[in-house]
Amino acid sequence: MKADIRYFLITILLITYPKIAYGDNQTKIGLLAPFSGEFQNIGKSVLSSARIALNKINNDNISILPRDTKGENNKTLKQVEELYNQGVRIFIGPVFNKNLNGLDKFENAYFLSLTNKILKNPRNVISAGINARSQFNAIKKYQTLNNLKKTLILIPKKDYKEEIELAIKETKFKAEKVFYYDIEPTKLTKQIEKITKYQIRKKNLEDEIKRIENSDEVNKEKKLEILNKRDTLGKLGYDSVIIADFDESLKSVTTSLLYTDVSPKKIKFISLNQWFDETLFKESASQPISFPSVNKENFDQFKKNYKEIFKNDPNQLSLITYDLVGLIYYLLVQNNFEVNENIFKKENKFKGISGIFEIKNKKINHELNFYRVESDAFIKIF
Repeated sequence: MKADIRYFLITILLITYPKIAYGDNQTKIGLLAPFSGEFQNIGKSVLSSARIALNKINNDNISILPRDTKGENNKTLKQVEELYNQGVRIFIGPVFNKNLNGLDKFENAYFLSLTNKILKNPRNVISAGINARSQFNAIKKYQTLNNLKKTLILIPKKDYKEEIELAIKETKFKAEKVFYYDIEPTKLTKQIEKITKYQIRKKNLEDEIKRIENSDEVNKEKKLEILNKRDTLGKLGYDSVIIADFDESLKSVTTSLLYTDVSPKKIKFISLNQWFDETLFKESASQPISFPSVNKENFDQFKKNYKEIFKNDPNQLSLITYDLVGLIYYLLVQNNFEVNENIFKKENKFKGISGIFEIKNKKINHELNFYRVESDAFIKIF
C-alpha cells in the first residue's frame, strides 16, 4: 500500500518577525550551521527560515537551539556534544558534508543534514538535500515523456562523480554511454570531439562534398549549397545528453558540444538541478536545456515572503530547512513527541514548499519538477 501524502507548510503566510520559544518540557532541535566566518550568510539564512517555520507551527512543545559550527568539523563536534549532553537528539545540519565526520559516536541522535551527498555518511545522518538519485528519477520520467532511448551521460572528474554513479545504479537509469571528462578546457574540447565522433563526421562531410562535386547528379549545385552550410555529416548516435555539471564548467561543456556541431536543436540537452540560475539565459546557443528542480512557483513565493520579513534574499538551503522543521514537527506529533529509532523509519510522503518528498528507512528522496530554459524563461515541463 502506498504511503499517504501528508500536506504541511504548503504556503508561507506573511508574519511579523518571529521569535524562538523556549520551555522546560520541550523537544529541542539543534540547528548546526555557520553563523560566523566565511559561510555566515548561509547559516544566517538557514536560521531565519527555521524561525519562520517555527513561528508558523506556533507550538510551545518544540524549540530550536542554534549553534555556530563556523563550517568546521571540530567546531561542529564540540557544539553537538554540548547539545547532546543537554538531551538534544534531533539536529538540523550540519550544512556541509565535510562536517559529518565523527557524528556517529552520538548514539540515538539523528542529523538531518542539508548536504545532497549520501555516500559514506554516518549511519545516523539523513541527507535532506536534493540528491543525485532524486534528480535521475526525474530525468527518467523526462526520458519516458520524450521517448529518449540513447542518452549520453557526461560526468566531470570531480569529487561528486561517485554520487552520480550511485544514482545511475540505484535508479536503474538506462544510458547509451557514460563518459568522464576533464574540466580543464584544453583537454575538455578534445574529449568532447572524441565522444561525439566530431572528426569522423567532419571527414564524412568533406568526402560527400567531393563526391557530389565529381558527380553528374541532378541538382548538383543545390546539393552542394546545402552541404557547404553544414559543419558535419553523419549520425551522432545519441538523442540526448546529460551534463552532470554546474556554473562555468557546465557552460564550457555546452560550448564544446556546440563546437563539435552538437546542438540542442539536434539532441536534448539536460543538466542537473541548476536552482534557476538566470545566467543560463545568456547562453542562448545552448537553449533549450532542461533540468530537474524544486517547485519554482513555491520557491519564488518563499523568496518573496522571506525578503519582506528579513529584507534580503534567502539561500537555497533555506527552502530545505523550512520544510525540515515542518517534517520534524509532524513526525514528532505522530510519535507523541518521543524521539526513538522509529521516528525516521516509517514510510511517509509529504508536500512541502520544495515539492513532494518521501522519507523511508532514514532516507529522503524528492519528487522533483522539470524545467526548460528557453527565451529568457524557465518553462515548467512537469
